[in-house]
Amino acid sequence: MTSPQPRPGILDIKPYIPGASPAPGAAKTFKLSSNESALGASPKAINAYNEAAGNLFTYPDGGSTALRDKIAEIYGLDASRIVCGAGSDEILQLLTKAYVGEGDNIIQSEHGFLVYALAAKSCGAEPRFAKETNLTTDIDAMLALVDDRTRMMFVANPNNPTGSYIPEAELLRLRQGLRDDILLVVDAAYAEFMEQPDYNGGEKLVDQFDNVVMTRTFSKIYGLAALRLGWGYCPPAVADVLNRIRGPFNVTLPAQAAGLAALDDQNFVDLNRAFNREERNWMTDRLTAMGLEFAPSFGNFILIKFPHRAGLNAKDIQDLLKSEGVIVREMGAYKLEGYLRVSVGDKEANRKFIEVLTKKFSSS
Repeated sequence: MTSPQPRPGILDIKPYIPGASPAPGAAKTFKLSSNESALGASPKAINAYNEAAGNLFTYPDGGSTALRDKIAEIYGLDASRIVCGAGSDEILQLLTKAYVGEGDNIIQSEHGFLVYALAAKSCGAEPRFAKETNLTTDIDAMLALVDDRTRMMFVANPNNPTGSYIPEAELLRLRQGLRDDILLVVDAAYAEFMEQPDYNGGEKLVDQFDNVVMTRTFSKIYGLAALRLGWGYCPPAVADVLNRIRGPFNVTLPAQAAGLAALDDQNFVDLNRAFNREERNWMTDRLTAMGLEFAPSFGNFILIKFPHRAGLNAKDIQDLLKSEGVIVREMGAYKLEGYLRVSVGDKEANRKFIEVLTKKFSSS
């Protein structure tokens, strides 16, 4: 007898591998592999989460109504066009499931987030990768890949893992170059770290066009990665579609409570943004002093290029860091062999990372 078989192509998908955590043998582990909040979560969010424990027997609000209202208030958006999910990952997956099918294709930048391609493959679609220029999304290269089977385009802005961004004018040019039946998904997971005046997370395009969606997350600057909480801002018709196919209780009660409290603590967000800027600059100054190349970053991480020399290459440096308890992210899956991505962590972790590198490169 034969066993149930998945659809063709499913078993060809390489599972997403998140940033590593353990460092066996090290006295202390410094996890700088997952771009988590350097300051943790807001104390208000933690208190709200703990208070929700007494109501674990109840179903959450299926529409995340209070949370959507608060998001709309903070960001100046229309609450009826916001859809909440179990991380922005769920919104990305639902969008692909709803609008992409067998024989279609999606387009993303060469070093864009891996989840886009995984979502496309799970629907029987082909992911296409546009070459980047200086580790930055190339608008013309993205548009050149569009054909009659293109159904969706993903742009991470700022991009993970390169840390680069494209200004609002370029994002508008990208949309203007697309057919109206192609959905442009702007993944703005790191938008809260942005301070550049020519940047927009995508909400203006959503208000202007019927085929643009912006996704956001509580996992980064809000520090709620463990709760899996994210949202999308959509045209009304797209919001309607997502609400038809998402799970009826896809955002847990504790996640909604913590999200509400986190949004109420914008002082914490400001503090986290300022801390990230200061520490990122401190780290890049020291990387420059070591003679290491890195991509200018606008997120809470830095992509660093290492020499092609034994003992100093990316693999050997990753092994060295791990032996000292510092966990960073290898970049082979992103077609960035020779690079490592390091999150901006707390001061102790950042100084440990720089200390290990300084010792190694000063003696080489």
